[in-house]
Amino acid sequence: MYFCPVNISTGQIFSISNEQEFNDVALSIFQYQAENCDIYRQYISHLKINPKEINSYLKITFLPISFFKSHSVITNSKPIEITFSSSGTTGQTTSKHLVQDLSIYEDSYNKAFELFYGEADGYCILALLPSYLERDGSSLIYMVDDLLKQSTHPNSGYFLHNHEELFETLEQLKSTKQKTILIGVTYALLDFTEQYQIDFPELIVMETGGMKGKRKEMVRAELHQLLCQSFGVKHIHSEYGMTELLSQGYSKGNGIFECPPWMKILLRDTSDPLSILSTSYTTGGINVIDLANINSCSFIATQDLGKIHRGNQFEIMGRFDNADIRGCNLLVQ
Repeated sequence: MYFCPVNISTGQIFSISNEQEFNDVALSIFQYQAENCDIYRQYISHLKINPKEINSYLKITFLPISFFKSHSVITNSKPIEITFSSSGTTGQTTSKHLVQDLSIYEDSYNKAFELFYGEADGYCILALLPSYLERDGSSLIYMVDDLLKQSTHPNSGYFLHNHEELFETLEQLKSTKQKTILIGVTYALLDFTEQYQIDFPELIVMETGGMKGKRKEMVRAELHQLLCQSFGVKHIHSEYGMTELLSQGYSKGNGIFECPPWMKILLRDTSDPLSILSTSYTTGGINVIDLANINSCSFIATQDLGKIHRGNQFEIMGRFDNADIRGCNLLVQ
């Protein structure tokens, strides 16, 4: 298991169980990244912030996510194992996440999946992700590939545009009462429902968000209602992740997401990006702390808008005006 020079191990990150532990690890990683991540150090310096004066994760400065498009966001000279890249329309500059230790990403998504859903080998996992499969560098595909291997169920696998085969597979799994997860990009799930409907109440339908320019954006409640009716389920699950993160949040319904213990969502004032909002249920810019990003930057100001609910729960409300189109959670709220 990889140890960074700040003496924080991935074991410490993934075993966080309370607020004090999170704060201690976050501050240690912040001090390390403020010194060793070039672009983050320069950004903090321009703001005239002294990292040594930061004594709470609530006071940490967040790096704008756009720097993942223009700079190499890394903290050391270790070799790059893989480069994850974001999707984008023609002519757009895409984000690149230079990953130096894939085992950290693997630990992160495996532990989070187990936390929210249990062991992958207990499920048949079906993936309807055509737009992701049709390009290179998708962190989502890397994760799903691994989960499919762990599943071991003979019907687990990808479906591109073979909707009839997917429908027949779902019917078979329903008849055998097999625990099943169907994870799909939003527009592909909608394409499927225009041809087929099934009453499979035990099915977990997990949408990754995004129309990828294939369809007009929909209000989340309308989208989820349509999908619920088409699959015969009570709730639609969702995954909140992005190229720049090595961790994901999950929603088991109603668009309310929850983070694993090593990830937190804070809200920033939309008119003052350096100010963190202290009140819940107020709409603000989403700032993410992802402690799994130990070799890049763990403190990222995204272009998503959201609200924080009780505990570690949050809701995505939309995007800032003129923000680039993203593959994940591009839903009009």
